[in-house]
Amino acid sequence: MTTKNTTEHNPVVLQPRLNLTLRGVSLFLVAIGIAISGYLSIVKLTDSSQICIETGPFNCDVVQSSVYAEFMGIPIAYLGLATYLTLGFLIAFENRIGLLKDYGVTLTFGIALFAFMYSMWLVYLQVFRLEALCMWCLAHEIVMTLLFIVTALRLRKVLTA
Repeated sequence: MTTKNTTEHNPVVLQPRLNLTLRGVSLFLVAIGIAISGYLSIVKLTDSSQICIETGPFNCDVVQSSVYAEFMGIPIAYLGLATYLTLGFLIAFENRIGLLKDYGVTLTFGIALFAFMYSMWLVYLQVFRLEALCMWCLAHEIVMTLLFIVTALRLRKVLTA
């Protein structure tokens, strides 16, 4: 007598796995974002030069020393680090804190949406205003784009559940 594995095709079992996978991907992307923003924050804090490709359109010094490198006197790197730390906290504790159980994914999506839109504004500034690119900034913007996509997928799962 053979037994059939019912977990393979059971959507009730697969749904939590997919949600955990998307959550894990989100945390992984947040960790990468913390590393990038943390590095840029240390560079800014210590006023040291950063490792950068200085060929073609890449010129990190132009980007990092521009008027757009700060928002209301706060370095963008610090804001990026704070954003990733906040997102990491929300994602890590969304199953443990009552308010986050109900609204954590939605709140995470809202923050990721705003950060994504701001990141796209920064890409526009690099390409069309400064005519210089920063590889670290672009890496952050790619990570934020991926995080936004994953967060949107997570929100979709919550709303359709």
